[in-house]
Amino acid sequence: MRMLAVLLFAAMPALAQDPAAISVLERRELAIESSVASPTHSLRLTLAYQEGGGWAAETIQSAVRQSAQMLAQCRVALSKVELIRFDAPRRFHIYYTPISRELARVLPLPRPTIYFVAGTRQRPAFDAEAIGRANSRTRPELADTVWLTRATRDPGIALAHELAHVLMDSGEHSDEEGNLMRADTAPGNVRLSPAQCARLRATGSANALLLQGATSATVR
Repeated sequence: MRMLAVLLFAAMPALAQDPAAISVLERRELAIESSVASPTHSLRLTLAYQEGGGWAAETIQSAVRQSAQMLAQCRVALSKVELIRFDAPRRFHIYYTPISRELARVLPLPRPTIYFVAGTRQRPAFDAEAIGRANSRTRPELADTVWLTRATRDPGIALAHELAHVLMDSGEHSDEEGNLMRADTAPGNVRLSPAQCARLRATGSANALLLQGATSATVR
């Protein structure tokens, strides 16, 4: 019995990394409609949420629609939004670097990718977290991703805030009243300055996350 337990324990890592344990249940493109009159850049987003993880497609769609309105002030429009619902073991319900790196390896998705998860085991624990190029050197699988937990307040604003971190490849916050990049997301903090927009467009384009001169669109 002791030998059997040892063999089963040794087999657990291989079972955990079995690609068959993670499967896509639904993959669809969200309907979009014109939003920005004359966009200079466009953004394609991948949205991923797990079956049984506590997120509903309607809640995700509402958050993306609200975040698109905030990005529009930088003349950035959504050109394509893909929603992916997948099934995986319950341990993937949370954001935790070792586990989330495994998920990203087994289920590679177009970037930037927004993951909607139940919670986090990171310390310090943030309700939402962005991983760009600068802070992903030790976890390259997670570059250009955003992780939103169910505890996130004002998910649409939080999504725009974290996505701006990724597009600017910066963890900097602003002290400006009403600015989207204040440390705490809140309903009144929705504005981006011309300098922030310029950096967002330039860095996002340099990292191939934004395309220039595409059709204006937003989620409806």
